[in-house]
Amino acid sequence: MLKKLLLFGILVASLSTQAQKEKILKLPSFDKPLFHYGFYLGANNNGYKISYAPSDFDNTEIEVESSIGFNVGLIADLRLHNNINLRFEPGLMSNTKTLRFKHIPGADNVNTREVGATYLHLPLLLKFSTNRLNNMRPYVIGGISYDHNFSSNERNSDDNFAGEFRTTTNNFMYEIGIGVDFYLSYFKFSPSIRGVFAINNEAVYDNKSPSQWTDPINFLGTRGVFLHLAFE
Repeated sequence: MLKKLLLFGILVASLSTQAQKEKILKLPSFDKPLFHYGFYLGANNNGYKISYAPSDFDNTEIEVESSIGFNVGLIADLRLHNNINLRFEPGLMSNTKTLRFKHIPGADNVNTREVGATYLHLPLLLKFSTNRLNNMRPYVIGGISYDHNFSSNERNSDDNFAGEFRTTTNNFMYEIGIGVDFYLSYFKFSPSIRGVFAINNEAVYDNKSPSQWTDPINFLGTRGVFLHLAFE
């Protein structure tokens, strides 16, 4: 993920150099209002970070296979300073992960679990921007979020012994990213690439122990990268 952020940063720097040749300012008063609004679309590739706990099961290995998901939501932006904005970006974030418990022998219905997640993503972010470079403005952004997992089966009495891998409903995450604002004729287009990292453990442990699925897990949390395309 760090490589992707670095490559995006190099692209932003290259485009910023080209933007200095631009002489006609578009939307020259866009950043003056105290508030403005917008929406965003995006794609994510979220997996899990897993750390292991001592257990009765040797050679524990859990492989995570993630699929491409989507992000969509709204933007509310408050200008705190010429170069600092406070942003609230409520939206939906959805994708599916497949867990393969490689230390468990047997058929797929025993050692494989599919975990779907659709989050109500409620991030509060600070955006730090450079001074405007004609019709471009690079920035970094970061903050924390509360995420409600609509797909959570936390309260389901069935666990892995019945084929259900359970995850928590209420989660907290932080995200960081870099991007650039492009001032176009009628709106501002802001692509960014961001990383998202869970703070709390999202695994719900099985009802009885020993469990070859959840006993070896010390921490399981969302970790991934997403492309964020904002229209303001």
